[in-house]
This record gives sequence, C-alpha cells and structure tokens, in this order.
Amino acid sequence: MELSCKSEYGILALLELAIHYQSGEPLQIRQIAAQQNIPDRYLEQLLATLRRGGLVKSQRGSKGGYLLAREPWKITLFEVLSCLEGLDVRPCEEDVNPKTLDSAVVEDIWQEARLAANAVLQKYTLADLCEKRDSRRQLDIMYYI
Repeated sequence: MELSCKSEYGILALLELAIHYQSGEPLQIRQIAAQQNIPDRYLEQLLATLRRGGLVKSQRGSKGGYLLAREPWKITLFEVLSCLEGLDVRPCEEDVNPKTLDSAVVEDIWQEARLAANAVLQKYTLADLCEKRDSRRQLDIMYYI
C-alpha cells in the first residue's frame, strides 16, 4: 500500500495546520506551501477538497486563510485519506460473490489487509503526528549536539 502524492501533500498541509492550531490564527496557502514544500496551485485544490470534507475551514479577508475544522486529536488519518482518496471499507458488489474458490481466497486476504490498514489509520490522529514530529525533532537536536 503506497501513499499517493495527493494524500501525502494533504496530510502535510493538515500537519502544518495542526502545529499552529493553538494560536487560532489561520494560515494562508503560501505559508503552508512554503513550510511543507507543496506547490501552491495543487495545495489550493487539496484544501478545497478538505474543506468540502469538513476537515478544514476557510476564513476570508486580509487575515484570512485556513484552519482545522476540529481539534487535531479528533481528526484521524483514516478520515483524511477517506476525504482525499475516497477510501471505502465495504467490498464492491462483484467481490461479494467471487467467481471461483481461488478468487474468494484472494478476496478474503485482501479484505483482511484492508481492514488492518484501516485500523492503523483510524488509530492515529493529527495530534499523534505532531507528537511524533516533535519527538523526532528532539532526537535530531540531541544527535547534532
């Protein structure tokens, strides 16, 4: 299972918003793009999708920008990927009645892997990513001293 560029950029943008969540100040697209090295135009499209999905909200005006719609500890990676990629945990109709015994075995294993991946994604929130980032940053500082 690979992380698409779209999902990676979306998660990085949300991570940036989560880092600045406590300040309550909205971030502009150019600020997020500069911090996370994301192309502005692409980020604009991603944030529009995330806004429609209820994960971010936009604020107009000279002090406008984007904010998380909820607290970082209430937004899971599963929600983010579902919003950006349209993840679906239900098997499609064709998979419910496999054509052969072999395809049924393959579908069972694929469904188990999908459920395991979804469980991991539901376990981690944006706040967890911030914590992991901060702890790695501390390790890097310690390493260079």
